[in-house]
Amino acid sequence: MKMIYNRQSGEYYEEKQYGGKVLKFLYSNAFGRMLLKIAVSPSFSKLAGAYYSSSLSRRKIKPFIKKHNIDITDYEKAEYKSFNDFFTRRKTASSEFKQNDFISPADSKLSVYRIDENLSISVKNSVYSVDELLGKTGGGSNLSGGYCFVFRLSMDDCHRYCFVDSGRVKEKYLIKGKLNTVSYISEKRKVFSENTRQISFLQTDNFGDMIVVEVGAMLVGKFHESEKTVFSKGEEKGYFELGGSTIIILTDSKISVDEDILEKILNVFEIKVNCKERIGEKKC
Repeated sequence: MKMIYNRQSGEYYEEKQYGGKVLKFLYSNAFGRMLLKIAVSPSFSKLAGAYYSSSLSRRKIKPFIKKHNIDITDYEKAEYKSFNDFFTRRKTASSEFKQNDFISPADSKLSVYRIDENLSISVKNSVYSVDELLGKTGGGSNLSGGYCFVFRLSMDDCHRYCFVDSGRVKEKYLIKGKLNTVSYISEKRKVFSENTRQISFLQTDNFGDMIVVEVGAMLVGKFHESEKTVFSKGEEKGYFELGGSTIIILTDSKISVDEDILEKILNVFEIKVNCKERIGEKKC
């Protein structure tokens, strides 16, 4: 189990890992690692996705809601045709924010890391270069001294995500790769540079240039992305289909992260945050 700090309640809780026993077998057992090659392939996720998009999967919805204590009244009222239909549900409540606020793009568990002068980032048990994450050289040359925000979406989170500021899209591309789980079970693997990911270079109104990396994960083979090239703060950017996923945001040093977040991050806790919740602000 992994401990999470709930910023709203001030309490700690153990995260329930969806399919935890199976994942531990795949990543920790010698025979399991042989099967892992199949499990992380896009073909496997496509096959699983076909089932979860069928009406046969509807029976899984109610047990899932009960197990994860999901308040369904927080979401748009709908008659879900499949588990994946339920998984991509929309929230009804909208959060208030100020234009200078740096907000979370999604309901997620947040970690924050500094980008050093060599454009490297120490994420748990791995060290990534910015070039590795982006799949090309020189894309983040202005990020030295900035932040790497990692928003990990677990299965019980709403998998729709938003733009964290107003601005325009400068460049966008998809990198095809594996589909490892993004849970703590795979933390010894460099999943953020191995997995399929969508890269967006954004020019924002309040925080300058920013790079957003949406990382696919086990069972997640599809990114549904907005085609807008000009966007508003809080506007939906896209959504993931079934599975846990991760959004990484790379920024320069124009952001001041809220003190309570930095305090918990230093103690190696992930922090539960909600979509559009303030996590920092524009530096004066």
